[in-house]
Amino acid sequence: MNLVLSFGEILIRQQSLGNTFFDKNNNRLEIFPGGSEANVAASLAQMDNNVAYCSAFPQNALSDEILNILEDLQVDTTKALRIGDRLGSYILMSANGLSKGEVIYDRKYSSFSQLTVADIDVDKLFDGVSWLHWTALTPALNQNMADLMLVLLQEASNRNITISVDLNYRNRLWQYGKEPVDIMPQLAAHCDVVMGNIWAANKMLGTTVDESFDRNTPQATYLAAAEKSAKEIFQRYPKCKHVAYTFRFMDNPNHNLFYGTYHTPTEHVSSDIMETFEVIDRIGSGDAFMGGYIHALVNNMTPQEVINTATGAGYQKLFVKGDFGDGKIK
Repeated sequence: MNLVLSFGEILIRQQSLGNTFFDKNNNRLEIFPGGSEANVAASLAQMDNNVAYCSAFPQNALSDEILNILEDLQVDTTKALRIGDRLGSYILMSANGLSKGEVIYDRKYSSFSQLTVADIDVDKLFDGVSWLHWTALTPALNQNMADLMLVLLQEASNRNITISVDLNYRNRLWQYGKEPVDIMPQLAAHCDVVMGNIWAANKMLGTTVDESFDRNTPQATYLAAAEKSAKEIFQRYPKCKHVAYTFRFMDNPNHNLFYGTYHTPTEHVSSDIMETFEVIDRIGSGDAFMGGYIHALVNNMTPQEVINTATGAGYQKLFVKGDFGDGKIK
């Protein structure tokens, strides 16, 4: 039986209901549990996959509530660590990320960011696990987390666990004197499955990308660039056999274009362009894509089915409020 383990920091999202955080006439926020890896776990569980989630949760009622929410979605939380003093969070200065409002992270000294190798029983962590999912957000926190991630990836590789990574790039992270390309290549070398976009691959792994690309670049040009980038990854990282890229363009807060590409060493396919003029919540759409991607690979779908499933899941998330998707595929 397949068991996917998603490992990464749990976060609390606090967001404004309007265009500013404070409103003297209406001082209210919306709050959601989230974090990229938790979002992936939630999507996978709702697609009827066996999935476990590991993060660090302090011993308090707020942690209990979040764990209960995950368990209600059929995410196994028995591998979660009850340790440390605080949960990380992020503040969205405008509603649903639909304008250019700033994102403010409050993750420093969170329970997860302070984890060490000594805190983790790797035999318990990987017991029954066939697939490990992680993201570039973890080594972005600090050097200790980068070192911890390397140990876990080596352990997973030694146990023949399939490993996937999302090359999430956040410019407000990576604040400890290292660039992503200094850290990520040695971590990505352990991965069988890569997801991101051509710009993140360039930033994280040093693959080539044309700096002149923009919203008006033809799709055919982007498809060729994606194939070239994926081929570079396959050449540099022999363990990797699957690469998927998203292309997401926003002309205005509600007009979004979304499509994806999927690559193996021998095949290169793309989804249809999916377009919407009505968006409820963009946050987590990449994580829903990742969930669909893993779901498709675990279920041995064809390459075209893989990218259609991943893209359909990511697109569907645009219409679901909160960080977690609903596991459905458009």
